[in-house]
Amino acid sequence: MSDSLVLDGKVVVVTGAGRGLGRAAVRALAAAGANVALLARSAEELAETAREVEAMGRKALALPTDVTNETAVEEAAEAVIEDFGRVDVLVNNAGIAVAKPVLELSVAELRGVLDVNVLGPFLCARAFGGHMVAERAGRIINIASISGLIGESDLTAYAASKGALIAFTKGLAIEWARHGVTVNAIAPGYFRTPLNQSAIDDPVIGTKLLRNIPLKRVGQPEEIGPLVVYLASDAASFMTGSVVVIDGGQTAR
Repeated sequence: MSDSLVLDGKVVVVTGAGRGLGRAAVRALAAAGANVALLARSAEELAETAREVEAMGRKALALPTDVTNETAVEEAAEAVIEDFGRVDVLVNNAGIAVAKPVLELSVAELRGVLDVNVLGPFLCARAFGGHMVAERAGRIINIASISGLIGESDLTAYAASKGALIAFTKGLAIEWARHGVTVNAIAPGYFRTPLNQSAIDDPVIGTKLLRNIPLKRVGQPEEIGPLVVYLASDAASFMTGSVVVIDGGQTAR
């Protein structure tokens, strides 16, 4: 069983790799033996994550990239193939949220959320997944959210984007199954990341959040790492089109 979870020599691309769940995923993947290409907009954060990967004895390629920019994503894919020779796994983690009631939400804000959370994974899947399809092997892991499964006040735009990402996951899983490429999604609940930090630490909002989580705590970023490794590994070879929830029991209510 342990051999099937080893990623020695695998090439993994992680978007939003500079911080939060993305950085935690990178650490876990590198610890499992993978070489990692890191994509995000912040060059400084990417460089820091890359140093952590290299300290583990793995190869890291930092590529400052806006995942909503078609040309930039295609150039990043070319750079990964040129440097590593192939790509085995794509983790679509980059994401943003706007917490506003619908009546206060602007069209520009909605488009911004959809661009990063839906268009970004589409562009990355097309650019990197094309190489997987050609090789008839690969793994795509989309980081969705429980917001794509349940409703939550003031997060309608974010929920819509993550619901779309889940539907994209299922459709692509069916489409690319014949090419040997699996596509799965992870739906995290509340984790202590920069995206959620202010809400978690707010005395009112934070208390309300914990009330809705049966385990009475939020997740720590490193807790998502083993799940990412599993979905990236040979152990998950018969798993595609699935949405794996990791939320402390919040959606079990």
